[in-house]
Amino acid sequence: MTADAKPRVAVHKFSSCDGCQLAFLNAGEALLELAGLVDIVHFAEAGPVDPAAVVDIAFVEGSISTPEERERIAAVRANSRYLVTLGACATSGGLQALRGLADVNDWTEAIYASPEYIHSLAEASPIADHVKVDLQLWGCPVNGRQVLAAVASLLQGVPPVDDRGKVCQQCKREQAVCVMVTQGLPCMGPVTRTGCGALCPRFGRDCYACFGPAENSNTTALGRRLEGLGLPPEAIRRRFLFISNGAPEFRAAAAQWGEE
Repeated sequence: MTADAKPRVAVHKFSSCDGCQLAFLNAGEALLELAGLVDIVHFAEAGPVDPAAVVDIAFVEGSISTPEERERIAAVRANSRYLVTLGACATSGGLQALRGLADVNDWTEAIYASPEYIHSLAEASPIADHVKVDLQLWGCPVNGRQVLAAVASLLQGVPPVDDRGKVCQQCKREQAVCVMVTQGLPCMGPVTRTGCGALCPRFGRDCYACFGPAENSNTTALGRRLEGLGLPPEAIRRRFLFISNGAPEFRAAAAQWGEE
């Protein structure tokens, strides 16, 4: 890249629902401003396609679920100065990683008429299990504010802010009534990082840990509280092994409430 050239950015998709890529598209005018600062050379959902492009920043959505994806992520890493994972699938396996709790062959044989044509790995795993990741943006999905702030920081050579505060703290700031205290709902807010704006609790729903584990999360205490709310061990285990089931903190917590 020459001194006058714009930084080059790519957005790559692996096993996912595309929801985190929509965080870019939903940014609206902010995305147009970003396009004026960088050269987006690969973003299939938005138009440009050049998966082999050498870039300054590569955003990756999705988990690694097939042998082809395992090879492709190595090429993306080799062609990128910075690699940033987008969302729960890329950072912790996502919902599809739940298949790792069972025999994937049993699933394919039960679902597909010709399972011999399905070429999947035994588990869907986070990007960081395969290559070096420079920054992880959590969420299911991430939000545009996270993505644009990360780009701005990386372009200026400043380490992006990694907010690992808890959803419970965000609830206080938003003046949301605690659904665990008032309704007895099994909320994951005490161990989940903020970033969603405490969206579910503000609408009277319990948190599902979309944004992964917060810093210094006392998962043991939360598990005991969920037990006090009447949840059996298997249900408590599944609360941790849901959207962010590949996060080491949540896997360790789940192991306290049953065998994997």
